[in-house]
Amino acid sequence: MEFALVTVVLLGLLLGVLQVAVYLYVRTIAAASAAEGARFAANADVDPDAGAARAHDLLRRGAGREVAEHLVCTGSEEVAGNGLRLARIDCVGALPAFFAPLGEVLPVHVTARAVEEGDPS
Repeated sequence: MEFALVTVVLLGLLLGVLQVAVYLYVRTIAAASAAEGARFAANADVDPDAGAARAHDLLRRGAGREVAEHLVCTGSEEVAGNGLRLARIDCVGALPAFFAPLGEVLPVHVTARAVEEGDPS
């Protein structure tokens, strides 16, 4: 009887640790993909949406198609306080939990910025 109770607790603990590990892995992949997409969008004459598409492609290759379907990457431009133009990539979504009744309760929101190349003229 005690073995069964301890097994249930240990199994729940193991699944919880695995869920945290998968979440942190996907969040790290999303951050790296967004950073690469921002660097790509910061190149001269590149649209920020192209950087978002690149970030989503890297996310799909790094974390898998199923994970990439749950995240949306968008690109935009912004001006920093010192006047520099920045390419900004946001990847937002929610990841499904291992426990099916919980649904998509693990939010992911990463933002990356890169200084845009200037026009030499």
